[in-house]
Amino acid sequence: MKYDCLIIDDEAALSEHTCKYFNMCDVKTAWAADYESCINFFNDHQTDLILLDINLGDSSGFDLCKHLRETMNIPILFISARTSDDDVLLALNIGGDDYIQKPYSLAVLLAKVKAVLKRYKTAESEPDIFISGNLKIDFLSERVFVNEREADLKAMEYKLLAYLVKNINTTVSKDKIFTNVWEDSITGDNTLNVHIRHLREKIEADPNKPRHIKTVWGTGYVFSGDKA
Repeated sequence: MKYDCLIIDDEAALSEHTCKYFNMCDVKTAWAADYESCINFFNDHQTDLILLDINLGDSSGFDLCKHLRETMNIPILFISARTSDDDVLLALNIGGDDYIQKPYSLAVLLAKVKAVLKRYKTAESEPDIFISGNLKIDFLSERVFVNEREADLKAMEYKLLAYLVKNINTTVSKDKIFTNVWEDSITGDNTLNVHIRHLREKIEADPNKPRHIKTVWGTGYVFSGDKA
């Protein structure tokens, strides 16, 4: 069975209450009390996110996190009453994605969990490799290949290309490009035009008659192509 969230905490009353609240709010949640219960859970079930306490009776959430990170890359959010910087840093350095201090607000904790799940599931659904004709993009390594030879793209050129490709066959306005690529609204048309021209020179067979990056006059640009 697949769950959205697994709580691993030896505080039974708090864990059961949190689990019940999450399930009522459409976040399918299970609870395990200790290290061994967590390991047994994964024999028959899966989860997209873990809420992990540090103190687990005779075992440690730190040790459990290290063990889980050997085989899985799902988000792990530590929940603990321990407040020292050393605990926080250790939790994050061994693979924790966040550190939430007890006592927590159930509503705030739920909001954090939903936000992380949304980001995780969105990233999980995106392909690692994109291919259209003689163009190949490896999103994991952020490398671009044309006719199986690597294209030498600058960081902002790659970011622009990746954004257009992720909106394939959809016209993207200049304002959206400025906001999502440059992350501001004051970048000028000249800057964008230069980057578009450089991209075309690096990935198009004929930059003057582009197959992929096309101008939509008065609006913006569209990446035209098909996924292989």
